[in-house]
Amino acid sequence: MKTEQHWSKPVGLLPNSRFPLLVHRGALPGGGEDAMTALFRSNGWLNNWRYPGVYTYPHFHSTTHECLGCAAGWMEVDLFGIGGIRVRIEAGDVIVLPAGVSHAMVGQSDDIKMVGGYPDGRDWDNVQEAHLDKAGHREAVKRIMMLPIPSRDPATGEPMKEWIDAPSSVDAGLDDFRDSLG
Repeated sequence: MKTEQHWSKPVGLLPNSRFPLLVHRGALPGGGEDAMTALFRSNGWLNNWRYPGVYTYPHFHSTTHECLGCAAGWMEVDLFGIGGIRVRIEAGDVIVLPAGVSHAMVGQSDDIKMVGGYPDGRDWDNVQEAHLDKAGHREAVKRIMMLPIPSRDPATGEPMKEWIDAPSSVDAGLDDFRDSLG
């Protein structure tokens, strides 16, 4: 398995995250809905769902982090909002999305099957930048900042070292402030 890290910054009213988005390539060779669900559940990522893809409009979650496992086919997903990146995942790949990270499916195979889950079975919300004002943004950011780092990675079962070692919110905010000064 190879793990990619993708970093984001706030864009408009999208908070994105100080944690890297993780893409575990080949986390579950061959994929499979039952096997992907079992992998997530064994690592404490519950409240699982199965669906042919994910929402096709940009959205993020402020009440939980999320994992997306490609059980069959392939999917392209736009991440981080305007100016972000596009990632293609295939059967067996797992994306670990920090709360606040914008994502939308923009392409898929006819046989796409996705499995999702949330650490400790947390409930998810559906926040869309198009329906967000400054007060709603502030409340979403407060919820995101209160979330704990999950105890285990949904694909590896290991502690989430990439998130544990990420810069603090204060440090990340100072970097954004410094960047805005030029």
